[in-house]
Amino acid sequence: MSIKEALEEIQRATAEIIDFERIEKLVKDYYENGKEYTIKLGLDPTSADVHLGHTVVLSKLATFQKHGAIVQLIIGDFTATIGDPTGRSETRKILPREKIEENAKTYQEQVFKVLDPERTKIYYNSKWLEELGTRGLTQLTMHYSVARMLERDDFEKRFKSGISISISEFLYPLFQGYDSVYLKSDIEIGGTDQKFNMLMGRHLQRVYNVGKEQAVVMVPIIEGLDGVQKMSKSLGNYIGVTEEPKTMFAKVMSISDELMWRYYELLSNKTLKEIEELKRGVESGTIHPKSVKEALAAEIVERFHSKEDAIAAKEAFDKQFKQNQIPDDIDEFEVEDGIWICKALVEAKLEPSTSQARRDIKQGAVKINQEKISDEQLKLSKGEYILQVGKRRFAKVKVI
Repeated sequence: MSIKEALEEIQRATAEIIDFERIEKLVKDYYENGKEYTIKLGLDPTSADVHLGHTVVLSKLATFQKHGAIVQLIIGDFTATIGDPTGRSETRKILPREKIEENAKTYQEQVFKVLDPERTKIYYNSKWLEELGTRGLTQLTMHYSVARMLERDDFEKRFKSGISISISEFLYPLFQGYDSVYLKSDIEIGGTDQKFNMLMGRHLQRVYNVGKEQAVVMVPIIEGLDGVQKMSKSLGNYIGVTEEPKTMFAKVMSISDELMWRYYELLSNKTLKEIEELKRGVESGTIHPKSVKEALAAEIVERFHSKEDAIAAKEAFDKQFKQNQIPDDIDEFEVEDGIWICKALVEAKLEPSTSQARRDIKQGAVKINQEKISDEQLKLSKGEYILQVGKRRFAKVKVI
């Protein structure tokens, strides 16, 4: 592959790159002299699972690995105790240390479904941030002003609205930036919402005379299954990389045709030319959009499971949706007599919250034994029920 082709692949599906000239130099130096370089990604283990939203940036890291990069994967076990204030309208709740460590372990296991472990180094930022001490922390805070910090969009909005901002939240971007100082990173990558924090890394590398200023690569934040809000486990609009193949396939098939192209661009290994050809085929009527979506679902399942799993998932999907059958392998739950339907849906893991369950009932998306329900106050008496939300979420509930 030529340097030009490598750089085109690196630029694909990025939202913004700061100091692309530095990336060009690093890639050129690798291809001409075999010199490797580093690219940093920080992940705060605030939840247990990696989902497809995370894989947008992980896939871009894998691309960099192909072109000479050693990934510096930072597990933010220290910064997770503060909580990233990015995009928040209030101070984050702090997770217990034990939960952070548990989540960090699953992150390590799951990221290698995308990354090359031979070209990845894992760090925990507690190693150097805990060693800073009071003197080091004080010196760090001297390198940025409160006025500059308040220029950050989410801080500015909260300040003008009179919403509390803790001092620890001001420290978060400084700590993230100091990660780049300690590791002497050549590049940092993250979502578009991380721009302020990643530019802090460039600033602090200059202040601490590291001898370089990292380039910054920003990737788009992918929308969840609803096509509106960003993919998030808490919103229930996500696809986890460890989910069962059948569930993963069905979730991809549930997205809109419009969102499908967004997923192709950010998640598929197909070239932009191949995707454009598919688009033209759909627009001309020579290719049905459903078959294009099935191909995407199969590709994603195969990546995180196997080709055999992808074939089986498609067969299960066809059986369930073409023949309107209930899946054979749905989860079973036991609940107490007289349980409120909304609570039952949450306990059966079909809904993230009772408020969402109420909304889905009002919208006619909930069925009991394949019959739609409209009574959001319904209570279930003793017996066995098949609960369904939408076209793809099922559970068997035994009321005892």
